[in-house]
Amino acid sequence: MTPILYVILDGLGDRPVPGLGNRTPLEAAAVPFLGAMVLQGRTGLVQTVGAGIAPESDVAVTAMLGYDPFTYHTGRGVFEAVGAGIPFRDGDLALRGNFATAGEGQAILDRRAGRTLASEDARALAAAVTREVRLETVPAELDVRASIGHRAGVVIRRRDGLLSAKISNTDPAYARVEGLGVAREVAADRVERCEPLDGSEEARTAAALVNEFMDKARAVLDRHPVNERRRREGQLPANLILVRDAGDHLPQMPPIAERFGVRFGCFVEMPVERGIAELTGMTVIPVPPSGGDHERVYTAWARTAAREYRHYGGLYIHIKGPDEPGHDRDAEAKRSVIEVIDRAFFGTLLGDVPVDEVLIAVTADHATPVTLGRHSDDPVPLLVAGPGIRADGTRVFNEAACAHGSLGTLRGTDVMPLLVKLAGGG
Repeated sequence: MTPILYVILDGLGDRPVPGLGNRTPLEAAAVPFLGAMVLQGRTGLVQTVGAGIAPESDVAVTAMLGYDPFTYHTGRGVFEAVGAGIPFRDGDLALRGNFATAGEGQAILDRRAGRTLASEDARALAAAVTREVRLETVPAELDVRASIGHRAGVVIRRRDGLLSAKISNTDPAYARVEGLGVAREVAADRVERCEPLDGSEEARTAAALVNEFMDKARAVLDRHPVNERRRREGQLPANLILVRDAGDHLPQMPPIAERFGVRFGCFVEMPVERGIAELTGMTVIPVPPSGGDHERVYTAWARTAAREYRHYGGLYIHIKGPDEPGHDRDAEAKRSVIEVIDRAFFGTLLGDVPVDEVLIAVTADHATPVTLGRHSDDPVPLLVAGPGIRADGTRVFNEAACAHGSLGTLRGTDVMPLLVKLAGGG
């Protein structure tokens, strides 16, 4: 069976941007190495979760790895907790947290504290909240752990019973649809109170604990020395933790090696992707974080991939780069990071890996259009190249061109089975 290199470019998909000549960032980017692969491969589009569903990353990644999120997903909070190394057992409550900036009352000034929160500062804030907040709605323990930048995992453990994830978010940017986290088309700028979504005592208690946590954590954060320093330096304080996507039990996900007959290693940065990888039985391969010097880091990732792919049936490589400038509505930055990925990652990879020995797939987990500043349900481009793949005549790799490719429009859950089949497995 041919080894698979499955590369997901987070938030790659987009819509035409007036400032880029009515082109998407991918259309505007100079991507000669992706261009060389597309001339030898087949293309199509992927509707990662479903029409009308603007998925969060955890939902989309679950689907793109071949697991139906409506069957296997149990709330992003659980993936975040596992990925951040927070102990979790069924009946606990796990949530994704954002360090944010609160204004007067329930006003939100910035959902990500200006996206300038250093990870070490976030860790100090999380440790203070865990240490100082005492939950009294019922006897319960709290564990908050920061991961990268403004991101955190939150776990609440009830001492005398169980908690239910059937509760609403306090983060107004995301809603829950059939238990899945989805981006709202219009996000309010006020903290929402957590409400139970059914009549159970476990849900009522969980919602009350979340609201107590929100209020008490804000008091701790507001006076913390990290935020006093940030104010002096003219930065937004990280004086609020918004939470969303509760989970109350571990998902029963069959190991990916059993499901598809391929043993996967993976490169992942964010706790949510790490949690999914661990729960599906992948081996997490250490790689440097991509913040800062993208050129150096993506070159290192490619060299690690060239070294490691021989030890696995497949590598799942999740590159965060395009997503953040999409959220920040920065079309030029998104175009630029796509070019760096092409040059540093794919340029190095294609120089080190014999292209007749591997099946390379390139796609995205979702679109993050810069005109919206959030995830959308737009289909994303897909490229597959490698041994036995007959070129379908697509000339460039972008959303519009791939819409005419021979693979047509696939569902996210169909991609992994397709790759395994094309690689000679299954």
